[in-house]
Amino acid sequence: AAIALPQRILFPLDKICMDWQQRQQPGAGLLNLGNTCYINVILQCLTYTPPLANYLLSHEHSQSCQQQGFCMMCIMEAHIRKVLRSSASAILPGAVLRDLKFIGEEFEYGRQENAYEFLRCILNAMQRACLSGSSNLDTSSQETTIIHQIFGGFMRSRVTCLSCQAVADSYKAFLDVSLDIRAASSLTTVLEDCVTPKELDLKECFKCSKCKKNVTASKRITIHQAPRVVTFCLERADQWTGKKISKFVEYPEYLDLRPYMSDTAGEPLLCSLYAIVVHSGNTCLEGHFFCYTKASNGLWYKMDDESVDYCDTYTILRQQAYLLFYAR
Repeated sequence: AAIALPQRILFPLDKICMDWQQRQQPGAGLLNLGNTCYINVILQCLTYTPPLANYLLSHEHSQSCQQQGFCMMCIMEAHIRKVLRSSASAILPGAVLRDLKFIGEEFEYGRQENAYEFLRCILNAMQRACLSGSSNLDTSSQETTIIHQIFGGFMRSRVTCLSCQAVADSYKAFLDVSLDIRAASSLTTVLEDCVTPKELDLKECFKCSKCKKNVTASKRITIHQAPRVVTFCLERADQWTGKKISKFVEYPEYLDLRPYMSDTAGEPLLCSLYAIVVHSGNTCLEGHFFCYTKASNGLWYKMDDESVDYCDTYTILRQQAYLLFYAR
């Protein structure tokens, strides 16, 4: 099976601009209204995602938006403009806080929440905004919004029959990649492990279409189509104990996705790191989020709520990262 072709392309790939249209100093910091640091870090990482910022700064969305009431794309457009154009040293992301319940019903104002969950919800809210007014679209067409064209990719899951080598492929769209770091020392070792074939135990029995019976099989997951912006979550909550995994996991400034692709031959697929979210604190349920982002002037800044401070690359690569954002 191949990836189904969309009947309609909602946002053409060639309209995405990966390089900043204008270079400037970083914009304003974001005020914290008590436990809102998880919101601030994600808003800052998205503000400094060049293809998203370029699109939203062009006003293309708001000029044609028909949405009545809550629209995450309109809110993001106004927010990014405010941050990058403001002369204030810090602003309040008021509209986001006001509409928190529309972004994700699980979020409660004033309560510490998880930045990764917030990222997933805000991307889904932007995705819904891009689809408003287009009903009855097939799934493949829904995956051609600007959000999927920037953050979306496809994973291929290939199951191979170990007696006759027949393969069965399935594909799944994704907007982020969550990684188990319990056994890992670096991002690249986790990714290598992810694409290493795993033998399925017989409980997950695979019925081979050639052998016509349940057989032992192996499964291999690879990136089939790489996103323009790839987001990794290094899972810091141990799924078994719930304790925080506080170790340092090494990550590169430049990452080649090619070795983790279905097709490993061909040109390198180079991505460069442009934003990092860090969680400080002893447990996953408390503590503080801050982030580092690369501004359009090419320099790194530590963004910790209202403060925005220049930072060197050495410091960038030594963090206990929770989320990593790479752009092609």
